[in-house]
Amino acid sequence: MGELFVISFFLGMLFFLFPVFVYTEGYLDIRENKAWFSIRLYKRFKIFGGYGQVGKEGIALHLTPKKAVIFYYDQMGDTRKRFEITDGFQLYRFHIIVETGGSQSPAGVLIASALQSIGSATFAVLRTKHPFLSLKNGTVLTEQPCLKVSLQTVTVFNGLVISMAFTKKILEAFINWIRKKRLTASSKKQRSV
Repeated sequence: MGELFVISFFLGMLFFLFPVFVYTEGYLDIRENKAWFSIRLYKRFKIFGGYGQVGKEGIALHLTPKKAVIFYYDQMGDTRKRFEITDGFQLYRFHIIVETGGSQSPAGVLIASALQSIGSATFAVLRTKHPFLSLKNGTVLTEQPCLKVSLQTVTVFNGLVISMAFTKKILEAFINWIRKKRLTASSKKQRSV
């Protein structure tokens, strides 16, 4: 019985302290109005993936061939508040490649060099504040007119951060429930008087 307790305690502590790496990969093609994405744990275990499209009402995320989720534009502000990220989630890698057309025209070369310069300057500032962060950017010129973006990010966190964020959300929901109960009770008192 004592061995089971020690093993479960060790595994629990390992879960809370061991770093979890979440890989996010995305590919955006402006001409096709599609963005493909994939989210994986440790680059091996796929959590979910699919593609998204921008429509008139909102953004549609196609997770499977038969299932899609629509985020309406008027509800996007509330969605952002619901998925608030805490300080415990640390960005570890940010790699981006922009592919643009116009390799035969001076304007295309100027746009590509401006994109590369802006990315390099931004990454230089970020690297001084976060020296552990792996930052890479690149620009590719093609002959055909296009605008494509490839992105890879890696985020690191641990079980302790997840449990703290989960506890915070539960406490917020509990406090809101208590406030609603108090408002309901006070409105019932006012009606009875």
